[in-house]
Amino acid sequence: MRLGITLPTFSSDAAAVIRAARDAEEAGLDGVFVFDHLWPMGSPSRPALSLYPMLAAVLAGTRRIRVGPLVARIGLLPDEVVLASIVSLGRMADGRLLAGIGTGDASSADENEHLGIPYPSARSRRERLAAVAEALRAAGMETWIGAGGPSTNETARRSGATLNLWGAAPSLVRSHTSDGQVVSWAGPLPKDGSAAEVLGAVAAAGATWAVWGWPQSLAAVVAAATEAGIGLTQGAM
Repeated sequence: MRLGITLPTFSSDAAAVIRAARDAEEAGLDGVFVFDHLWPMGSPSRPALSLYPMLAAVLAGTRRIRVGPLVARIGLLPDEVVLASIVSLGRMADGRLLAGIGTGDASSADENEHLGIPYPSARSRRERLAAVAEALRAAGMETWIGAGGPSTNETARRSGATLNLWGAAPSLVRSHTSDGQVVSWAGPLPKDGSAAEVLGAVAAAGATWAVWGWPQSLAAVVAAATEAGIGLTQGAM
C-alpha cells in the first residue's frame, strides 16, 4: 500500500505548501494531494490556495512524488476546464499526476452559491462526473473518484477508476475490494495513537493507498508507517 498526505493549502502561503511537499518527498511518502475548495469548509473568511496553480507549483517543486487533487469537484468549473486542466498537468507531470475527481456534496454547495455559480443537481453532477472520468481514462490518466452514494460508486466501477473512500471503516473498504473494486482510502490522522493500527487494517482490507489529511507532523506519519510495516522510499529522489 502506498502512503500520502494532503497539503496545508488552507492558507495564503504557497511557499509553505511547496516546502511541505518536498519534506513529504524526502521522508519517503508516495503522494501529496490538494483539496479543491474556495475556503475551508464552513469558514468563508479564511483563505484557500487555488487547486490547479497549486498542483502545478508542487509538481515543479518536486521530483519523484505523485501529486493530485483530492478531489477536483464537478460543478465548480465547467467540465471542459476541469478536463483540460488535469490533462495538461498530466502531460507536464511525466506520469506523476493522479486525477482525483468527485461530485462534491451539500457541504460544499455554499461555495458555489456565495459566488453565484449555479449548483447542479446531484444527478447532473453524477452524469457529468461519468463523462469526465471516461475522458480522463481515454487520455491515459490514472483516475480516482470520490466515493458517495451507490450511483457514484458504480460510476467508478464502470469507468475503471479507483474509488476513494474518505474516513471509511476497514470493513467498508473490504466490501468494495472483495467485489473487485480498486480502492484508495483517506482520512484524518488519529490523535489517539491508533494511526499504525488504522494503516494496518486499511492495508489488510486491500486499499492501494492511504492518504492522511494534513497531519501537522510528518514524523508521526513516518512512525505510524514504520510501526504498521509499510515501507517508505527514503532517498528515492
